Amino acid sequence: MPYITNYYHLLPIVYIVPHATRIMTTQIQQTNQAGNVYSMYKQNVQKYFENVTKNVPQYFQSMTHLQEECVKACEKTIDASISMQQEFAKKNGFSTEIPDAMKTAFVDINKQVVQANTVQNQIVKTTIDATVQNIKTFNDNVNAFADLNKNIVQSWITPLTQIKN
Repeated sequence: MPYITNYYHLLPIVYIVPHATRIMTTQIQQTNQAGNVYSMYKQNVQKYFENVTKNVPQYFQSMTHLQEECVKACEKTIDASISMQQEFAKKNGFSTEIPDAMKTAFVDINKQVVQANTVQNQIVKTTIDATVQNIKTFNDNVNAFADLNKNIVQSWITPLTQIKN
């Protein structure tokens, strides 16, 4: 059973059902539990997603913390590099004055970088929001897809049952 609950999401569904059927049938016989393979499978899937739902906030918090630490590390590294270069230039008597045109160019470049980053963040957020909406739409329609598939299966089964009779 641990094989299914821990790794089934890595396998194609076509492989899972026959494999799960074999394993679960054996376990049902061994433990004399009531139910069929699909109810067992559904219970395992439900347990898996309960666990995932419980762990997602922890992952989110960890990733947020990691991102914050990476940003701090980058900022501290750049600040330390600038400080070291500034001290080196000062001790060696190098001039650190720059022409006004270069100051203006640096400020303009920085404004453009910040603006590009803002636009990029807006695009990413819009893309994520659209993806979330698409997934919500899919979730809202899953039952309709399942009903359609049931109707298709029934249309295949009906002629076969008539032939048997």
